[in-house]
Amino acid sequence: MQGRQTAVGPRGGARRREPRSRYPYTRVPFARVATWTAHATGHPLAFVLAVLLIAGWLVTGPLFRFSDTWPLVLTTGTTSVTFLMVFRIQNPQNRDSAAVPLKPDELIRAVAGAHHALLDLEELAEGDVERLRGRYQEMARRARGDLLRGLRDTDTADLAERPQRSARAGPAARRPGGRSRMTVPS
Repeated sequence: MQGRQTAVGPRGGARRREPRSRYPYTRVPFARVATWTAHATGHPLAFVLAVLLIAGWLVTGPLFRFSDTWPLVLTTGTTSVTFLMVFRIQNPQNRDSAAVPLKPDELIRAVAGAHHALLDLEELAEGDVERLRGRYQEMARRARGDLLRGLRDTDTADLAERPQRSARAGPAARRPGGRSRMTVPS
């Protein structure tokens, strides 16, 4: 009985209630059906069943003497399934496309020193995005130049701040500050 709640019904009898999901979207009937069909149609058994269905259709060809309606059965069935699958696929695609930008937005929000103006970046006009992109490309070019000169490319300390020399690596293989030499593609 773990996970189930009981409540008193209208006539005083106990009735069982399913626990509420943490995710309210899963309580919507269409969402449950869409999620179930996504799992069912993505399962390898669904592919095997589709192959068996087509094999069965091929076997029935001689029974129907390869009449004009015989191929129409398969095309009608596949067209109907394809039509419904477009809507089934679009539902989780819409949820994913709404959720994906939120993940980097949360990282930007949570990191101290991050530019909060970059939150919701996908809503900016194309020209604004290109200007920001140009700024970041310039910052990357300068950071690669700093690395080649043995400078840090971040404002934060490395994990291993102490210079540690390997017995195999000679002094020429290490940069000042204990950092190894990085090659930058041109």
